[in-house]
Parts: sequence; C-alpha cells; structure tokens
Amino acid sequence: MTLGRFFAITIVLAVTLAFPADAANSLFKKGTLVLLTASGRRVTLQVEVADTPEARARGLMLRTGLPDTAGMLFVFEEEQRWGFWMKNTLIPLSIAFIDRRWRIVDIQDMAVAPSPQDGPFAIYEAKAPALYALEVRHGLFARRGIPVGARVLFTLHE
Repeated sequence: MTLGRFFAITIVLAVTLAFPADAANSLFKKGTLVLLTASGRRVTLQVEVADTPEARARGLMLRTGLPDTAGMLFVFEEEQRWGFWMKNTLIPLSIAFIDRRWRIVDIQDMAVAPSPQDGPFAIYEAKAPALYALEVRHGLFARRGIPVGARVLFTLHE
C-alpha cells in the first residue's frame, strides 16, 4: 500500500467515524427553500444547510436516498466559481449554483463515480461565480421546470 493511499483511507475512515449517520442531523441546520421561475412556477424544498467547513465537507456523503422534496444548501463565505465532486456519494444528484442575488447561474447533473470511495471523480465547477449551491435528487430541476435564472427564496429554521 502506498503512503498516499494509506492517508486517503485514513481520512475517509476519520470522516466516517467522526460523523456517524445519526450525527449528520446535528451537523446541519434546517431551512425552507423556494425556487421561483419567471412564469410563476414554485417549487418548495426542505433543506439541510451546510454552512461550516465540516458540514460542507460531509455534504450528502453516504446517503442512500433523497426525496424530491429535500435538498442540501451549501453556503460559502465568498462568491466564486466553486467546484464539487461526488466522493463517497452513493446517489446521483443535480446541483444549482446560486449567486449573491439568489439567482440560479448554473445547473449541472452529477453522476455517481465508478468507485464512490476511490474515484476517479469528475469535478463539477460553476460556470459563473456563486455564493450558494443547492444539491437535489438527480434531474429534479429539469422535471420541475426550474431553469438557470430562477429566483431562490430561503428561510432558515431557528
């Protein structure tokens, strides 16, 4: 075993042990997010909020399902062209990158890696600067008619 592979396995084990499945609930805040199109279409989602480095690193790792009514909102400290990968992600997802004005600036579909633990991993980079990213069940934006340019309203549950 190479030293690099040893460190990669050690990091994966540390993340898995540090965040057991039920600990994910305490790692993420909760909120309601509404997607609004120019034609008046509304899609409401209950989201988990990943607004810390630990929560963003964990994301939707090791989940075996995601309802069409749920998602994860990633909140960053600065607007830039963020990139995502699907390491340890077991379900295909779609991602919307959202700018500081709460407008969707890019939507991409993300496939499960050939080996979710070992890769190789595609990098899904925003085509425009974003302050937020919303991961949902694969194809949800297309199925529900949510295009680039749609507005996003978000309410954090206290």
